[in-house]
Amino acid sequence: MTVTFNARDAAVIADPYPSLHALMEQDPVHWSDKLGGWILTRYDHIRQSLRDPRFSSDRMRPFFDHMPEAMRMDLRELDASMRLWAVFNDPPAHTRVRGLMNKAFTTNALEAMRPRVAAIVERLIDGLTRQSGEIDFIQDFAYPLPAHVIASMLGVPAADVEKLKLWSDHLGAFVLTSRMSADKYRQANDALMEMNAYFTALVEARRREPQADVTTGMVQAEQRGDFLSTEELVGACVLLLFAGHETTTHLLGNGLLALLKHPEQMHMLRSDSSLAQAAVEEMLRWDGPSLAQVRVAGDDIELEGKLIRRGERVFQMLCAANRDPRVFDQPDRFDIRRQHNPHLTFGYGIHFCIGAPLARLEGQTAFPALLRRLPQIELAAAPDWSDSIVVRGLNSLRVSYSAA
Repeated sequence: MTVTFNARDAAVIADPYPSLHALMEQDPVHWSDKLGGWILTRYDHIRQSLRDPRFSSDRMRPFFDHMPEAMRMDLRELDASMRLWAVFNDPPAHTRVRGLMNKAFTTNALEAMRPRVAAIVERLIDGLTRQSGEIDFIQDFAYPLPAHVIASMLGVPAADVEKLKLWSDHLGAFVLTSRMSADKYRQANDALMEMNAYFTALVEARRREPQADVTTGMVQAEQRGDFLSTEELVGACVLLLFAGHETTTHLLGNGLLALLKHPEQMHMLRSDSSLAQAAVEEMLRWDGPSLAQVRVAGDDIELEGKLIRRGERVFQMLCAANRDPRVFDQPDRFDIRRQHNPHLTFGYGIHFCIGAPLARLEGQTAFPALLRRLPQIELAAAPDWSDSIVVRGLNSLRVSYSAA
């Protein structure tokens, strides 16, 4: 039987797991004409490839290099800036930039955010209790929480979050979604110009006047000898802001939807908030925010008798790996008491998500508070899923609720 995977099919967007499971069992190293690349679905293949240096993260350089010259010149800000992002680089460039980010994004910095995260959660729920009882959970909670948290960590004033959100949305349309429009690239280029200018000013301000924030931490790490150019520092700030809210937004949206689909699990978590840590891990596994990571073969690679040629794209389907029955018992069951849960949602190896501890903290803080203060939550409309090839998330999630 020939199996295919059409990432743009409406049924697959709503529920990719049956198609991915068929690939996993029948063609685990699958060439997709529609995606123009290889699809990996088995846990062991993906985990191994995430650590294999032959699978390169340097995928923006060839993307822009193959553009017509006139188009590349129009997008030169986008081209130059995204080549500096740690997620689009291999060692040694990745090692240098990631090392600087690690020194600022410390356990102490995260712990200092714990009370601030709790305060933002409570403030957002206060706003919900004053509304009519039906909201778009994505727009009214799942986006504002991580956006304000990461902005606070970077030292961005709350008043500036909305304009940064607009720029970030334009950038996300380029990086994360498969929707095509005539203005998609230009809007992303213009947005990145604005973000670069904003964070250049912020970096210079922190050089003059240090503050207790991550931006200052990166500036001071640089001053202690970890040399980065201003452009690299600014790129790190833009990446942290962009990536620091996107994953958590979809963790919160997908996680709430999972609870709504499994009311017995919601009741269990509402009755026992000590289950929050395991519940968040299960949300990350069962229908987490990462559909796939993308790599480019740096050499010819043989896998399962298939030849992946140098330069070909490889889609590592993390969400499929997270339901591999070779690793997870009853993988299609949503179980917030699950004990063995080595999911790959945050990646693996040198590109493991630097913001994973923060995303976990936000989820572990938000869900007990939501269930405590909003004792009745119900789905009010069909979920609207993003068509992204790499992100698994909702454009909107309308829910009705009553407040305690």
